[in-house]
Amino acid sequence: MAYVNRTNAESGVNLLALRSHNAALVLDLLRTAGEGGISRLELAERTGLTPQAVSKITARLRADGLVAEAGRRASTGGKPRTVLRLVPEAGHAVGLHLDRDEVTVVLCDLTGAVVAERRVPLDLGAGAEAVVESAAGEVEALLAGAGVTVLGVGVALPGPLDHVRGVLHRVTGFPEWDGFPLRDALAGRLGVPVVVDKDTNAAALGIAVVGRESGIGKTGDVSPSPLESFAYLHLGTGLGAGLVIGGGVHRGARTGAGEFGHQVIQLDGPPCGCGNRGCIEALCLAAVDRGAVGEAARVLGVGAANLVGLLDIDLVLLGGRTVAAHEEAFVRGVGAVLEERARLEGVDDGAIPVRVAPGGARGVAEGAAQLLLAPLFGRGED
Repeated sequence: MAYVNRTNAESGVNLLALRSHNAALVLDLLRTAGEGGISRLELAERTGLTPQAVSKITARLRADGLVAEAGRRASTGGKPRTVLRLVPEAGHAVGLHLDRDEVTVVLCDLTGAVVAERRVPLDLGAGAEAVVESAAGEVEALLAGAGVTVLGVGVALPGPLDHVRGVLHRVTGFPEWDGFPLRDALAGRLGVPVVVDKDTNAAALGIAVVGRESGIGKTGDVSPSPLESFAYLHLGTGLGAGLVIGGGVHRGARTGAGEFGHQVIQLDGPPCGCGNRGCIEALCLAAVDRGAVGEAARVLGVGAANLVGLLDIDLVLLGGRTVAAHEEAFVRGVGAVLEERARLEGVDDGAIPVRVAPGGARGVAEGAAQLLLAPLFGRGED
């Protein structure tokens, strides 16, 4: 295999072991500082660590190749300060999105920037062994000749599943996956660490990281406020939700949070693949199939309004291929339902805003890569 797997002590920097709290604080500030860098004194001031502690941490990071000097900055007194920056190419993570009918693979550097991408058709119902082999082959093809340090592979796919053990449950429409140890199977096939999560959780994690740095907030204006509380609704070949509460992804005790598409809103409605009738997913997709996008948007809005009322979140973000094909209609339709609900409830500051999620078609795959990257910088853990 043409890539470099440096996850053992003999091969140099052990990136996955660099997860002490203080090192993560320093790495995160170096990452957000960008190419301009940040001085050791600023790192000490912003982390609350002593200058001596910062010097020890940054010396280790420099020795491991994660950090380099970025020049000098004029000081208000004394000699100029040395500025440090993160070395993005020091490590990479693979993000793998297994959708029901296609697979998307991205290679991201330490900043989360995509440096390579592949997308091919996939049949999630072809059987576990065939899907694992196909997915592994796409990862290998992406990394062929890259010569990069790989932290591991983050895998995102429809749930429900056990995030901690990387074991799938009865994926809607694909009951044959129930109990399959996807994490261990793919790790054994590729020889690198693997993390598995639901597609909606991965996307929500990616948005939370990007949102904090781009200033996406409740008003949509650029501001220093992080995204602390939002719902990401993903409508593609299925429907699910990723929830960020208190700044972190909320998975629930059994990774069961966010099974949004299978809430019943019409008792005598059409049958759903989950076995119930009148689920939001079935109603939305049926409306889309017959060209009634406005109706699908209103149905999605009803579910979004229920979620807003239940969790009191600050923002609703929409994503997925079906939304991408009709962005304006879905934003308008979901927003109208939330506005009506706010008027009925007499909410003083108006309806919760609705926007298209950043990331586009590869947003889930990028979020999957963050399953490896975010913990390195002290993020993404609940």
